[in-house]
Amino acid sequence: MNIKLITVGKLKEKYLKDGIAEYTKRLSRFSKIEIIELIDEKTPEKASIAQNNQIMAKEGVRIDEKIAPRDFVIVLAIEGKQLASEAFSKKLTEVTVSGYSTITFVIGGSLGLDPLIKKRANMTMSFGLLTLPHQLMRLVLIEQIYRAFMIQQGSPYHK
Repeated sequence: MNIKLITVGKLKEKYLKDGIAEYTKRLSRFSKIEIIELIDEKTPEKASIAQNNQIMAKEGVRIDEKIAPRDFVIVLAIEGKQLASEAFSKKLTEVTVSGYSTITFVIGGSLGLDPLIKKRANMTMSFGLLTLPHQLMRLVLIEQIYRAFMIQQGSPYHK
């Protein structure tokens, strides 16, 4: 199985880079993992709704270019389905058994995701109603992916 993580914006904070590097290393024994960082559009300070929609659309085009036709796509959005870690682990197993070789996760920029990317998704997932910086969400997501694999292995990591 291959895991692809498409994110908008550069990761700047060393502690986040270190955490992501650690979980990427741990995940490498279960899966090939690819992290794709895309350029985020600059948002004017008092951007209109129309300007925000244009920005999300531009970012959406960049995201869409990185999604392969046979990818199982999971987008992270606040309105998505919330899953316990065990259910998330089970979902990853189901996707793999269904014949998908790549699961692509998408984390949008500070404005969110273009509706066309949400439509392309096979699943929309939420980590709750809290708003988290999209850079921090990368670390949380990659840890949960690692946790899902450990649950599948019956590892005590999850306890």
